[in-house]
Amino acid sequence: MSEHTRTERLRELSEAHSAHNYHPLPIVVAEADGAFVTDVDGRRYLDFLSAYSAVNFGHRNPQLTAAARRQLDRVTLVSRAFDHDQFGPFVTELAEMCGKDMVLPMNSGAEAVETALKTARKWGYEVKGVPEDQANIVVFDGNFHGRTTTIISFSNDPVAHDSYGPYTPGFRTVPYGDAEALRGAMDDDTVAVLIEPIQGEAGVIVPPEGYLRAVRDLCSANGSLMIADEIQSGLGRTGATFALEHEHVVPDVYLLGKALGGGIMPVSAVVADRDVLGVFKPGQHGSTFGGNPLACAIAREVIAILKTGEYQERSRELGAHLMERLKDLGGDRVREVRGRGLWAGVELTAPARPVSERLMELGVLAKETHDYTIRIAPPLTITRDDLDWGIDQFTAALNA
Repeated sequence: MSEHTRTERLRELSEAHSAHNYHPLPIVVAEADGAFVTDVDGRRYLDFLSAYSAVNFGHRNPQLTAAARRQLDRVTLVSRAFDHDQFGPFVTELAEMCGKDMVLPMNSGAEAVETALKTARKWGYEVKGVPEDQANIVVFDGNFHGRTTTIISFSNDPVAHDSYGPYTPGFRTVPYGDAEALRGAMDDDTVAVLIEPIQGEAGVIVPPEGYLRAVRDLCSANGSLMIADEIQSGLGRTGATFALEHEHVVPDVYLLGKALGGGIMPVSAVVADRDVLGVFKPGQHGSTFGGNPLACAIAREVIAILKTGEYQERSRELGAHLMERLKDLGGDRVREVRGRGLWAGVELTAPARPVSERLMELGVLAKETHDYTIRIAPPLTITRDDLDWGIDQFTAALNA
């Protein structure tokens, strides 16, 4: 197949994929390096949607790719029928970083969430003493935790939810940011509260100050687990290792994914203390590829990077600069700017898709969500100059 034919075929596939609800940006990425990606025609784009793409530490980060190459020369994929030399160190180092006892590794974020839901129910019946089949879990308006049948059962996004019933019962939905509504929804049969410390897919919604502490206190008072979905917000993105750190909150369960695999491998994990995750006995839950050697080797390097604190500090400093620049946009095109660290949502007064497409023409990739919001989430390795250039292009796209 000639290069021209190959390029045209890739474009056709991209256009066909765009016809579905997912609506990716209509380019075909061929290469990536640092904060930039390159399409099949050789054009470079600044990546402003890295959190969405799970690339917190830059494309082809040399430290992470070196770890992957070392492991590729050894064992790569093995079933969980036996251990390997990366598994023990990985779960030990991740548990230590989270301040917890146990780690249950999976592959995707949705798998981690499903595992946490099973954990909460099993814990509720066997530890808390909830009557069989009476457990409920409280979730929030605007949530996004994945696309499995159980998870979309408690989504109020029509695109994610509609036409997939019958739906899984056992969930109660309350407004995000309203502590009194949460209090009213909890009872003796509430086994857990599942929360995103910042709602990413909803448009980078940052809750009111003190709200996450209130959630923690309500869970403790009610004897319910606080499950923190830090799959997008965690691992340096907000200027701290975990977004909950901004309110000095420690959940009962951390859910991690996306950037845990360094943009190289799908890796996710449920991290909790022994009195929670210890409800599982051998053979009761698992995953064929969860905790495989290649994934563990890469994730261990991610943990080592985070231990230095360098990326958290960069996210804080450049994030403050990003928010200042975005708040200066003003005009009648911008309704609100929200964010923390190198993660922002710019809510527009008109549909956002044309703006994201104009941005792409100007050499910046930033995707819209919920029709009116552009999310901005560059790699934490981005330079200040590249960040400023990207914001300049965003301003131009808004004013086009």
